[in-house]
Amino acid sequence: MKQSVGVIGVGLMGHGIAKNIVTKGWSLSYLRHDGNQSTDDLDQAGARGRDTTAELAAECDIVILCVTGSPQVEDVLLGSGRLLDAVRAGTLIIDCSTAQPDSTVALAAKVAERGARFIDAAMTRTPKEAEEGRLNLLVGGDAETLESVRPLLSAFAENIFHAGGVGTGHQLKLLHNFVSLGSATLIAEAAACAAKGGVSMDTFVDCLARGGGNGVALDRMKPYILSRETDQFRFSIGNAHKDIGYYRDMTATMHVANAVAEGVFQTLDGLVKSGSGNALMPEQIDLLK
Repeated sequence: MKQSVGVIGVGLMGHGIAKNIVTKGWSLSYLRHDGNQSTDDLDQAGARGRDTTAELAAECDIVILCVTGSPQVEDVLLGSGRLLDAVRAGTLIIDCSTAQPDSTVALAAKVAERGARFIDAAMTRTPKEAEEGRLNLLVGGDAETLESVRPLLSAFAENIFHAGGVGTGHQLKLLHNFVSLGSATLIAEAAACAAKGGVSMDTFVDCLARGGGNGVALDRMKPYILSRETDQFRFSIGNAHKDIGYYRDMTATMHVANAVAEGVFQTLDGLVKSGSGNALMPEQIDLLK
């Protein structure tokens, strides 16, 4: 028997998650919020909008959080959302945000005190894959709990990686985003230099693609480099700044090397401070010229 599911955060990523859940046979409720994408298609598929977390928690066995980061997760659970006050014993909370691992571990302990369960299931890939039900999920938490909910996660994820205990899913997400967003920022800086120096952009891309610069980051940056199209990489500089900042904080806490991360962060930090936080990652190329 399929569990009843609630989603908090029906934004660019959460909408695809919610759509796949409800169209693949789960009972779905979602929290109404000004930041949501249009929910007309969800309503038509049978989803129910709820105005408070208490209403949502009362009817859901599983609650998925798909919000921006740790401050928002903390606010939903403990602050203005007060979700933790409303969850029933046995409820499973799945945090799909990109969050700070130490915050995740602390929140999971508070959830356990309420007799509920918690796993972190950070996402990679883009809103396009979210709509297609083809996300990657990086999961931290009890293996038995993960197996119990795997059918639901598989409704919107193509690959599910079990990183370890609670918080390791968010650690792995920060590691992944450091590599992926760092690579994109490196390519953007190189492309800006190439353009200013008069190098053919077609040749620049072809050279990287046939050599050591090939990979997913180049695939996502290529449409903008060649024709100023951003559909392949709709991820804001502001969000990248947040993620790399989280990674930098994590490495500082762990006392491991982070000189490259510091360089990426300073590039993104400068763009955010100049007012370009809402620009998309490929647009760094023009902003860095």
